[in-house]
Amino acid sequence: MTAPVRIALDAMGGDHGPSVVIPGAELSLVRHPDTHFVVFGRESEVRPILDQHPKLAAASEFHHTEVAIRMDDKPSQALRAGRRVSSMWRAIEAVKRGEADVAVSAGNTGALMAMSKICLHTMAGIERPAIAGIWPTTRGESLVLDVGASIGADAQHLVDLAVMGSAMARIVFDVERPTVGLLNVGVEEIKGVEAVRDAGQRLRGLDMPGLDYHGFVEGDDIGRGTVDVVVTEGFSGNIALKTAEGTAKQLAEYLRAAFGRTIWTRLGFLLARSAFRALKEKMDPRRSNGGVFLGLNGVVIKSHGGTDKLGFASAVDIGYDMVRYGLLSRISDDLSRYQRGMPSPPTVPAEAAAS
Repeated sequence: MTAPVRIALDAMGGDHGPSVVIPGAELSLVRHPDTHFVVFGRESEVRPILDQHPKLAAASEFHHTEVAIRMDDKPSQALRAGRRVSSMWRAIEAVKRGEADVAVSAGNTGALMAMSKICLHTMAGIERPAIAGIWPTTRGESLVLDVGASIGADAQHLVDLAVMGSAMARIVFDVERPTVGLLNVGVEEIKGVEAVRDAGQRLRGLDMPGLDYHGFVEGDDIGRGTVDVVVTEGFSGNIALKTAEGTAKQLAEYLRAAFGRTIWTRLGFLLARSAFRALKEKMDPRRSNGGVFLGLNGVVIKSHGGTDKLGFASAVDIGYDMVRYGLLSRISDDLSRYQRGMPSPPTVPAEAAAS
C-alpha cells in the first residue's frame, strides 16, 4: 500500500483565501483519497470553513498562523513580515522539514518564489528556479517555462530549463522522450539573441534519452502544440502567458456579443450549444491552473490568485501528481546525467592565475 501524499496548504493565499482553498482542496481529495493535508492559516478564518467540509477536516491537520502575506506585498516586505511566521512560509517549511511532500499556495508569486528559494534552496547546479505552466494547445497540452520566475537568461539557464522541463513533461504527458523547443523570433539558425542561439547549439549536441530537441519555435507554435516543452526566459514567457489569457477572454466576449445580436444568431447559438460548451471547457484556464516551481529541493505549486475552488483543486491535483510520480528524483537524475556529460571548464595555467 502506497504512502499518502502529504500536501501543505497556505490557506490564506490568493484573492479569496480559505473560502476557495478549503473547498478546492476537498474537491481534490475526492479524486485522490490517499491525500493528507497540512493546513496553515488564521484559525478564526480557516476553522469555520474547515468545519463545513468534514471530509477534508478528517484528512487534515491544522496549524494556526497569525500572519498572512498580502497579494500586493513586495517580496522584501513579505520576507521581513512573514519569514518563519506566515502561513506561506510555514507551508514551504513543512516541505523542508519532511512534514509535507508539496506546498500549494495561491498567494503573492514574488513572495512565494523568494520564500521558496530561501527555505528550500536550489538543486545542485541550478542557479535560478523557474515556473512551469501547462498550456492548452490544438494537439492537447504543452509545457511552457519559464513563465515568470525571473527576467533574462544565459545559455546555461535555458539548457537547465530544457532538462527540467523534459523531466516534468514525462510525468504530465506520459511520454518517454518529450520534444523540446526554444522560443525564438524565427526558426532559422541565425535568428535570435546570442544566448538563445548558444543554447540551441548546446541542446543540439546533447545526447539524453529523455529529451528530444526539436529546434527553435515561434510564438504561434505554442498554441499549435508543435513541441511538448517550450523553453524561454521568464520575461517573454510571462508576456506570452498573459497575452494568451487576454486573447481567450477577448474571443469569449466577441462570441457572446455576436450570438446575442439577433434572434437568428441566438438560434444559431442554441443549435451549436454543445460545440461551444466543449470549446469553453477546452479554453477554461481552471483546468490547467497551477505553476510548478522547478529547480528547488522541494515541490511548490503556485495557483492563480483569482481562481475559484475548481481552479485551486487543479493546482492541488498537479502537486499530487508531481509527488506521486517522483518529479524531484527525475529532475535530479536528469541534471546529474547532463552535468556528468558537460565538458570540464578550461584549466587556467598556474602562471596566469598568479598574475
